[in-house]
Amino acid sequence: MPMQKISTPTLLGIPFDANSSYLRGPADAPPLIRQAFHCDSSNSWTESGIDLGSPEIFSDAGDLNFPQDETAFDLITQAVAKLLDNGSRPVCLGGDHSITFPILRAFGKRFPGLAIVHFDAHPDLYEEFEGNRFSHACPFARIMEQGLAQRLIQLGIRTMNQHQRQQAEHYGVEVIEMKALPALEKLRLSGPVYISFDVDVLDPAFAPGVSHREPGGMSVREAVAHLHAITGEIVGADLVEYNPKQDVSQLTAMVCGKILKEILGRMLA
Repeated sequence: MPMQKISTPTLLGIPFDANSSYLRGPADAPPLIRQAFHCDSSNSWTESGIDLGSPEIFSDAGDLNFPQDETAFDLITQAVAKLLDNGSRPVCLGGDHSITFPILRAFGKRFPGLAIVHFDAHPDLYEEFEGNRFSHACPFARIMEQGLAQRLIQLGIRTMNQHQRQQAEHYGVEVIEMKALPALEKLRLSGPVYISFDVDVLDPAFAPGVSHREPGGMSVREAVAHLHAITGEIVGADLVEYNPKQDVSQLTAMVCGKILKEILGRMLA
């Protein structure tokens, strides 16, 4: 299927965390991310100069409903495919990181040459984790083994073990560990680009509301700088692993609202 030209970004909430390995809670995140995004404490302008308050500049498809966990991945793929076929650019609000695999099943068939830019403390490349091949620790192994992306660039990684180093080598993943940042020049891409932003890429001082707090991460400013450095056509994105049960004074929710604003700004710039 040839790459299609698409236009309007569309939010889609994916309240699913059945594949979380440590703490549940990210399923509660989508409405709280929206609330922070629309909060009157700030305005609707992005740092890239886009007014997200302009009429019809983006849309919101609401949240998916999952009658049972067993059918969730198929429902996610179908919903994302429908948005793409209707000329939208889905921006999915998770949810745990396992949702990226069914999202990319829809993208991979429609965008040959797709590059993924993945912000995370963890590479999420396990072949299986605790007996679950679809754990939130495994989505990028599934994505790469099925050939759903041509390139996978990972930023902010600081938890690599031997197995995941072998997986990264096997799949040709471009891993940029936290200690190697900044890496702005490595985000000069061409062709279609998908952004997957796991909130725990940020240092927990900036985003305590995550299940897996990993000290030594990005500041919000570093994350925004790397988002702004991405070139190419951003055809979709996800924002995952915000856990409201771990948050402090809605701090992480507001950070998620900021990151969402800047992703949309880059898509529309």
